[in-house]
Amino acid sequence: MNSFLLKDKEYVAGTYGRFPLELTEGKGCIVKDINGKEYIDMGSGIGVTAFGYADEEWAKAVTAQACKLQHTSNLYYTEPCALLAEALCQKTGMKKVFFSNSGAEANECAIKVARKYSAEKKGDEFYTIITLRNSFHGRTLTTLSATGQDVFHKLFNPLTPGFAHVMANDTAELINAVEALKPAGIMLEMVQGEGGVIPLEKEFVFTAQRLANEKDIPLIIDEVQTGNGRTGSLYAYMQFGITPDIVSTAKGLGGGLPIGATMMSEKMQNVLGPSDHGSTYGGNPVCCAGALTVINRLDESFLSEVKEKSAYIFGELCGAEGIESVSGMGLMIGIKTTGNAKEIVNECINQGVLCLTAKDKVRLLPPLNIPMDSLKKAIEVIKSVCKEKK
Repeated sequence: MNSFLLKDKEYVAGTYGRFPLELTEGKGCIVKDINGKEYIDMGSGIGVTAFGYADEEWAKAVTAQACKLQHTSNLYYTEPCALLAEALCQKTGMKKVFFSNSGAEANECAIKVARKYSAEKKGDEFYTIITLRNSFHGRTLTTLSATGQDVFHKLFNPLTPGFAHVMANDTAELINAVEALKPAGIMLEMVQGEGGVIPLEKEFVFTAQRLANEKDIPLIIDEVQTGNGRTGSLYAYMQFGITPDIVSTAKGLGGGLPIGATMMSEKMQNVLGPSDHGSTYGGNPVCCAGALTVINRLDESFLSEVKEKSAYIFGELCGAEGIESVSGMGLMIGIKTTGNAKEIVNECINQGVLCLTAKDKVRLLPPLNIPMDSLKKAIEVIKSVCKEKK
């Protein structure tokens, strides 16, 4: 074990089950370890490095901004922050954006907006946020409360009150929850990522939209992992034909730097006033400069290529030996294998392909611009390992 790994074990909090692998540099979808071995990265930092490692356009923008002005706080205006907010609003139809540093913070903001709106419109007793079982919304105490998985709640009680979880795709349970509670919001992931890469059914999503419209309940869509081109559209909700009131996102937006964004519709745009919320680093000019290079490249032509790559993966893996099923949307894919998912991921690493897991599935989140030749090599390795480990 080299000295850096020893230092990590000695000084870094033991919160991560790391792979025995030290990465040192990368370019595009290829990353090298400390011994110079190359890997095709099919995880992109859990969906963060949307355009791969050391993307030239991203690196140029980040470097130029860092050499001019790396931070100011939100006491002052900066151009990258304003330009990114403009781009997000123009591409989504949303009206205002609050910037933060992560997906959890973006969801915290979304929850605060929904609760403030409902309290002012209906009364303080309207504070419950309805989310889904098997969901994942972050690791702060409040977003853990929003997360509908008991495994994440253990040892951290009491959690923040005011959350109710219903079964995904159970329209009757959702309707009953809305009638029985005094909800301040309905919060959904279009694809439950950490929950196993499971898309919601359109009928269930339409029911959520109808209830939100009829009862004036803010509809919050969590696009932390599904957003920014990951599912083949700019945001996954766009493939469901709905109009959210609040959209949270992060991960791929920054291309490798920490940024979160909470987008608010016309109805929600003026809910937050001075001192209602804040973030010292939110809208950081370097992060926003990088994010602009990501969001501005996600046009229809590029998103069409994401869909083509997705269709290739589904076509290759569905029905392959050792694979029970394939789920997901775009380049957010879960593979239910007959063999142990963790063993398969470890063997893929041995053979030069980095994958992830989600519950009992192998999860793929490759860079959106991964070249087809690299994608084909990676899929062949995954197929071979799944067959071997069945």
